[in-house]
Amino acid sequence: MKRSIRLIKNRSDIGAGTRGADMGIDAIEVAAINKGSEYFNNFPFTDVETHNETIYNKDRNSFAKRIEHVFQQCRRVATTVENTLLDQCFPLVLSGDHSSALGTISGIKAAYPQKTLGIIWIDAHADLHSPYTSPSGNIHGMPLAAALSNDNLACQINKIKKETLLCWNNLKTIGTELPKLKPEHLIYFGVRDTEEAEDILIESLGIKNYKVEEIRFRGLEICVNEALEKLSDCELIYISFDVDSMDCDLISFGTGTPVAKGFDQKEIAAIIEIIVKSKKVVSLEVVEVNPLLDNKGNKMAETAFEILEQITPIIVESDKM
Repeated sequence: MKRSIRLIKNRSDIGAGTRGADMGIDAIEVAAINKGSEYFNNFPFTDVETHNETIYNKDRNSFAKRIEHVFQQCRRVATTVENTLLDQCFPLVLSGDHSSALGTISGIKAAYPQKTLGIIWIDAHADLHSPYTSPSGNIHGMPLAAALSNDNLACQINKIKKETLLCWNNLKTIGTELPKLKPEHLIYFGVRDTEEAEDILIESLGIKNYKVEEIRFRGLEICVNEALEKLSDCELIYISFDVDSMDCDLISFGTGTPVAKGFDQKEIAAIIEIIVKSKKVVSLEVVEVNPLLDNKGNKMAETAFEILEQITPIIVESDKM
């Protein structure tokens, strides 16, 4: 039986430091229209209500900006993902900023609380900060710390307020009060722009990062299959694809935090394809397309759509549920 896909459109960018990722989904849809594709007419979809108007509010949580609204947004995403999975559909999530990933992860765990979840995080950034360690206070740099329920207090640089701590603890317990994954079940692909606090945590937790140069030296297929072996005791896998994992000089600067020396489009598609063919993938999320920053027209969105087009038939055929 073929897998039924449901698109989840989460046009939220309040967890980012730069505005515009909320327009990323529309930019991807424009890319499909300009290509003459019926992609977005082929699948049912759910639009998640947003809190984008809160960017005008005075922010009292400087080390976790708009955290109370990010919490509400992640909870909405979690509920949508959970319901999609319980309806026996595959949630293909299109989001603005990467804080949404915590909602997706939480929704998966709420739907399958007894199953072990592995995460493939394709990104230029580790997103392992907490309000205690974040130099920016932008929550799109914190979803994995929340999912792991790890504050990294050994690297604390910020003294946070009680109201921030309450919201942070609420974030960590969306869907389940327990940590949503173990460090050994998190694998990075392409992370190359980190702060010291994240580096210390990655090393202390033993999190594997397949850097671009390692994949090109050892071979992409070898590295991806090795990653799948590391997740062999995981019943489910969630893939989170941040477009800044791609080389901004090769693709475009159409993302909030572009980083050079990343993957090319073919490498991203190949990595995701091999993982999906494991038949463990329960959700895929694409984030951080920002058309306002694109220096090549709509190139980042066009590239993201081409990857979606290539991967989606494989998702449909890889019946897991």
